[in-house]
Amino acid sequence: MRGSRRIGSLLFTLLLIAPFAFLGQVSIESRPKPASAGEANRGADIRSDSNLVLVPVTVCDSFNRPVTGLEKTHFKIFDNKVEQTVTHFAMDDEPVAVGLVFDISGSMGTKLRLSRMAAAQFFGTSNPEDEFFLVEFNDQPRLVVPLTRDFQDIQNQLAFAQSKGRTALLDAVLLALQEMKRSQKTRKALLIISDGGDNSSRYSETEVRNRVRESDVLIYAIGVFEPYGARGRTPEEMSGPGLLSEIAEQTGGRHLPAEANELPDIAAKIGVELRNRYVLGYSPTDRQRDGRYHPVQVKVVPPRGLPPLRAYWRRGYYAPGQ
Repeated sequence: MRGSRRIGSLLFTLLLIAPFAFLGQVSIESRPKPASAGEANRGADIRSDSNLVLVPVTVCDSFNRPVTGLEKTHFKIFDNKVEQTVTHFAMDDEPVAVGLVFDISGSMGTKLRLSRMAAAQFFGTSNPEDEFFLVEFNDQPRLVVPLTRDFQDIQNQLAFAQSKGRTALLDAVLLALQEMKRSQKTRKALLIISDGGDNSSRYSETEVRNRVRESDVLIYAIGVFEPYGARGRTPEEMSGPGLLSEIAEQTGGRHLPAEANELPDIAAKIGVELRNRYVLGYSPTDRQRDGRYHPVQVKVVPPRGLPPLRAYWRRGYYAPGQ
């Protein structure tokens, strides 16, 4: 009976949000945290000491909607391909610090208006304790609005943004990671809105990839692209989707390509997803303090009767050194 009740609860959760698949919107209330305050306050990105590794995980259905209501038994986690025992389990709904990395290069052109609307939709999912900052970029990145709780400052600035120049996306990501260090929040994320066509950065993809891997910042990217085969697309623009995916997915975030008119709805979904994540904790069976990078894999075992579900998580962590 207990298993039936759980499945019924999960089915109800999915049915509750199903109508929004057709509206392009998501409406979910965060699931209350379990009683253990200690584990809930550990932070939102993979963190490791000698005894405990915490891995935040987002679970979505086939419509890219976050799925709540799962239990510890519905997850398997592997460290260096060795299955681990999940000892800590919570639903993460702490305040978050978010850096908006906003493309105002010439290639964005007519996309700017809907990009502003996307930012507004994302801010609409925020909580009073959240923090935000704005990095705009074209030829160079600029920290336009430093860390603040008043996202209206950012929206006011975006209203005056004009599209011009080349695209220094990689430099903008590094600048945003630097600004994020000022935040005391344990949950940190970047939201990139761009066509992904870098042609002006001083830093290389390898340098940015390494810095992203070492950080504890979740990265989401909304890619705004011209249709495949469109005339005038540069090689940089054609490589944009791959670049955004590589930056985002290794952090546990995602790249979500969008037609221009889909931008606001996708941004709202990301805001909801960011605030509905599970936190899995385990004590690694390999306790060597070798400072090496440990790949992590998470598998979701959905209850019987539910469709396949997909998990997103940071791909690994560095073990403590001696």
